Amino acid sequence: MEILSTLGVALGFASLAGLNLYLTTFLASLAVRFNWANFAEQHEGLDVLANPWIMAISGTLFVVEFFADKIPWVDSSWDALHTFIRPVGGGLLAIAALGEMDPAITVVAALLSGSTSLLTHTTKASSRLLINTSPEPVSNIAASVGEDGLVLGGFSLMALAPAISFFIFAVAIIITGWILWKVITKARKALQGFRQRKQAKRLAKQQAKELGST
Repeated sequence: MEILSTLGVALGFASLAGLNLYLTTFLASLAVRFNWANFAEQHEGLDVLANPWIMAISGTLFVVEFFADKIPWVDSSWDALHTFIRPVGGGLLAIAALGEMDPAITVVAALLSGSTSLLTHTTKASSRLLINTSPEPVSNIAASVGEDGLVLGGFSLMALAPAISFFIFAVAIIITGWILWKVITKARKALQGFRQRKQAKRLAKQQAKELGST
């Protein structure tokens, strides 16, 4: 059960960091500093998060992301900027949660956790690109609030029932992979449609010129 709890927290960090690294880090800092649900006692590797500087910086960056993430196209630019930051941050949080391990296992854990963060990040970023094609900003705000809610709910599950969270996050990752495949497929079809319309317009202009010259 202890192993499942540790893996649940590590997998949770990797998954949630891909959605919102700064909110995840800020919540972890608060949980460690104030020992919510014995979080600090169960995961001593996360002690560093109690540092006031980490808490202040992650909190400040979360506030910046809170607003940037709700503005059309600004959110996509923000996501592009964090393509490497979120996977690295998620990997570091997951490794800290796992504690001391054999160096080889640490490397494997870093690769797996970073890949998990990249998966959730890519799904979030791809979905936002599709949402940004809509003319109204309400979708962006709803998506951002929903993602923040997922982070809050996921972190609460990690803290209160880490063993159960392992299975829930595992299922969530599978679903996320399926959603990403659907989003990529839809984006590919939309791009093909755009190219076909552009080619049709170009052909129509060329035919009009030919008719005009005759």
